Amino acid sequence: MKIVARAHSEFPSKFGIPRQSGLASALRTRIVFEPEFRNVEALRGIEEFSHLWLIWDFSEAHQEQWSPTVRPPRLGGNRRMGVFATRSPFRPNPIGLSCVELVEVDLNPKSPTLLVGGADLMDGTPIYDIKPYLLTTDCHPDASKGFTQEHENYQLEVEIPDTIVKKMPTEKLTKLREVLAQDPRPAYHHDESRIYGFPFDGYEVKFSVNGNKAILQSVKRLLPPKNV
Repeated sequence: MKIVARAHSEFPSKFGIPRQSGLASALRTRIVFEPEFRNVEALRGIEEFSHLWLIWDFSEAHQEQWSPTVRPPRLGGNRRMGVFATRSPFRPNPIGLSCVELVEVDLNPKSPTLLVGGADLMDGTPIYDIKPYLLTTDCHPDASKGFTQEHENYQLEVEIPDTIVKKMPTEKLTKLREVLAQDPRPAYHHDESRIYGFPFDGYEVKFSVNGNKAILQSVKRLLPPKNV
């Protein structure tokens, strides 16, 4: 398959990325097409849709061997489920599927791009295809949720000290709050004294978790502001 585009997001590494699309709706990702596919005709009519499907490559999860069972993070990393009953990145074919909001269409003839919201993609993720999301056929409100229902509403309360509020723009803090609420720690980590860190949108972010609360410990500028 050909890579038609690449995602450019706030996440230069895997840590901190929401486990599913739509969990952090404030996130913004720009879809930049590869030279062969920079043709505005290929996007004709896409602006009429509110949401899109992205089919992409788990580029950081390639492996030679595959396992028939995996440990879903939301089950604490202690229970094994069949790989085809999960959204695990460690699959026979490392292909991801994300439903995202279409925020903006830029039809620059030299380099058309899409701005999408709520994506769960690392910066540079290869995208194989883009398709419109159709409410009448893609949405099934009565669908069963399987084992995921056990932790469907799991979120952390997020505490951000006033001293840190002053260091980040409000828009970035909103995004970061959504990311931390999803508890980006490895599922098997429960050490309340541990400080976790990850790069996010040009900042080094450090946080801890106490009970059901994520506490932002510090943010440090790494790069100039990035216009996603």
